[in-house]
Amino acid sequence: MQASSRQVSSNQQGLHPRLAHTVRRHLQQPFRGPLAAHNEAAWQLLAGRLADDPRPLVLDSFCGTGMSTAALASAHPQHLVVGIDRSAHRLGLHPTHIEQPYLLLQAECEPLWRELVRAGRKVDFHYLLYPNPWPKARHLQRRIHGHPGFRDLLDLGGAVELRSNWALYIEEFGLAMHLAGIRGAVQAVPMGTPLTRFEAKYRASGHTLWRYRGCIR
Repeated sequence: MQASSRQVSSNQQGLHPRLAHTVRRHLQQPFRGPLAAHNEAAWQLLAGRLADDPRPLVLDSFCGTGMSTAALASAHPQHLVVGIDRSAHRLGLHPTHIEQPYLLLQAECEPLWRELVRAGRKVDFHYLLYPNPWPKARHLQRRIHGHPGFRDLLDLGGAVELRSNWALYIEEFGLAMHLAGIRGAVQAVPMGTPLTRFEAKYRASGHTLWRYRGCIR
């Protein structure tokens, strides 16, 4: 039996008061963090694959076990689908006995976004499915829209979809995109086959799931 999942608990009530200030600052300043050795290794793998594979790119950032990456590869057969997650443990749960027409990388997502931008690459679709919401107010800059790498996400372009079981996270991301001049919509995730283990777990626990969809031109 699958264990139930609790709703997100946060000491933050409403949109973070420094959200707009933080987003505007990051939009004006490029992300300059150093490229750690394991991120450099992942980037070299990705760069090599991109050199050999001319298909347009789909990113599955914070892909966890890679369940979503496999599903997205089936949904986008004309694209190279790349899943990225920092957890070796989660990626280690992905089946290895099947042929994989996609690429899974162990790395932090934001540094790889930056390297893709530096290489002049764009994406057609970018999925961000149930990333850690960092619900404590002091952790705003660890959220996707509060991180310095948010600007690189925008520079990658494409259709962006973020999903979460915390409505406030989706609302904040939508506001950050609006501040960046991107139009999008927030809505409940429709019923259907779950894309990730988290999605399946949250559904089984009765959570309402939310998504933001927008397109960066």
